[in-house]
Amino acid sequence: MANNKSAKKRILVTAKKTERNRYYRTKIKNTIKAVHEAVESSDKKAAIAAFATANKNIHSLVSKGFIKKTTAARKVSRLHKMVNKIA
Repeated sequence: MANNKSAKKRILVTAKKTERNRYYRTKIKNTIKAVHEAVESSDKKAAIAAFATANKNIHSLVSKGFIKKTTAARKVSRLHKMVNKIA
């Protein structure tokens, strides 16, 4: 266990950051999953709506510094390809 003030603070800060990162990871996974489900059901309108939401959420995480710009671009590009394949 922590014996000094700074070590106790680091434990608290780490717990807070871990919780925040877990929330963001879950959020991004769920938005991507929504696009996948809409594409698999071949629902063009739902896929476009889910993609718009996912795009917004992914880029908001870039501005917060959670993921890199290139990672976000890769994820959005792959989702966009999937949505465009629906005829």
